Amino acid sequence: MITIKEIAKLANASSSTVSRFLNDSGYVSDEARKRIEKVIRETGYIPSEHAKSLRTKQTKVIGVIVPRLSTDTSSRLVNAINDELAEHGYQIILANTNLSPAKEIENLKLLRSRQVDGIILLATNVNEELIREIRQLPIPLVALGQEIPGISFIVNDDYGAAKDMTELLITRGHKKIAFIGVPEQDRAVGYFRKKGFMDALQEKSISICNEWMAEANFDLSSGYEAMKTILQRTAQKPTAVFAVTDSIAIGAMHYLMEIECHIPKDMAVVGTGNSRVSQYIKPSLTTVDFSNEDMGRKAAKLLLHHIKETNGEPKKITMTYSIIKRDSV
Repeated sequence: MITIKEIAKLANASSSTVSRFLNDSGYVSDEARKRIEKVIRETGYIPSEHAKSLRTKQTKVIGVIVPRLSTDTSSRLVNAINDELAEHGYQIILANTNLSPAKEIENLKLLRSRQVDGIILLATNVNEELIREIRQLPIPLVALGQEIPGISFIVNDDYGAAKDMTELLITRGHKKIAFIGVPEQDRAVGYFRKKGFMDALQEKSISICNEWMAEANFDLSSGYEAMKTILQRTAQKPTAVFAVTDSIAIGAMHYLMEIECHIPKDMAVVGTGNSRVSQYIKPSLTTVDFSNEDMGRKAAKLLLHHIKETNGEPKKITMTYSIIKRDSV
């Protein structure tokens, strides 16, 4: 295996000049640069990433922890994060928690042992153990989707989006509105979206029917079962349903179509997330767009900022949103 010393000899340059060229860490004359490039091209020399990481104390690898690899939101965020990091010479390691709080802790420890330069966490369940583990990390971490005290995070305006969506249903004449949420341990999706929904109804003096409230588990099948439960538990039927994710909404729509309930004439349906499939189903789904790609790129840029500025203050970014009006209302 050819060494830097041999590259230097062949290029008629000093070893320090070759090192500066390889690490892009100082001045190298145009003449020396051309000679070194020619030798590297002819010899097929590939710098050792391990040796480079020992010199720079960086691995150029970022850990990304997601709640589920299979969701549309996760895939769009990860793709955007990867694209932004790749432009700066970084690679990513993906870790999947499958919505398990214990797996979040386990993956943090695993990525720390792999000596990644930083971590982006798509958090779901923020608890004291998770916060304690994050504070012990010797590397920067940026959280997505949940507020975590003491670190930088990027969140959606889940409350405002849910409130606006509920108000849209009310302006279309709906007063009997069902709700399919997720457990409130997920503060963003479970708590704030539910609160936005309930506050919108209360401000218009519309009663909240507990029999029209159900919980699901982020996927199609649980949305189907939640819609079925709502309609089978009471004779009084709602005229609209607000689901906190598009997957839940599409599952609910499947059940409604199965029982020949016309959407939107008999039942309006809205979701959240603007998933890729939401515009292609029939009828197309009215939903909230949170600009996942923009969020992913912002997260990568923010983490790179903290890697460079190790004493930087934590930052809070709240993303904007838009209501996408389609045929399901």
